[in-house]
Amino acid sequence: MAEDLQLVYQNRFAGTEERRALVWAVLSRHFFQAWVPENSAVLDLGAGYCEFINSIRARKKYALDLNPVARSRAASDVEAVLHDVATPWPLASDSIDVVFTSNFLEHLHSKDQLQFCLREAYRVLRKGGRMLLLGPNIHYCPDTYWDFFDHHLPLSDRSVVEVLELTGFKIQKVIPRFLPYTMKSKLPSEPWLVRLYLAVPMLWRIAGKQFFVVAEKP
Repeated sequence: MAEDLQLVYQNRFAGTEERRALVWAVLSRHFFQAWVPENSAVLDLGAGYCEFINSIRARKKYALDLNPVARSRAASDVEAVLHDVATPWPLASDSIDVVFTSNFLEHLHSKDQLQFCLREAYRVLRKGGRMLLLGPNIHYCPDTYWDFFDHHLPLSDRSVVEVLELTGFKIQKVIPRFLPYTMKSKLPSEPWLVRLYLAVPMLWRIAGKQFFVVAEKP
């Protein structure tokens, strides 16, 4: 399974690594960092190529993924944890301040696995800790959502909010339309253009096909 993951993403992201890292550096600095205190412990769930966790500023950083490439892509200040997220995570309870996940939950094979991951995220978070969720919103991309072979769960901002609340989280922020569907779509790669996009929410309502949800462990 891990070898399949490595091959899928190697083929999918070939030739885009530099652009993706550049875009994520801007996204982290000018948007996501506002939700991540610099003295916090952060877990990137389904970290993949580690673009977010490498670029975010935090006291302690973990990259949790089954794909072996995460270990080679993680920066020197990131601890890569190669693990099947559908089994109990090798992290202590109440030890994490922020759990971040991007374009990952739809790859889980069942709603049971999704609920398990959210329960584990709830367990490892400290009281008052946050979970930040970014992912394709099937409500706004029903025609292209299944173009990726490894998409299994159809998710929207509403369904994600519902399962978070069932898990015990308190919802803090919901943006149904935030980023474009993929890095190959309308999001520009020049840093100043990415910053402009972030600064003009009206553009989100035009090009945005991914939700962003912030939830807190009360």
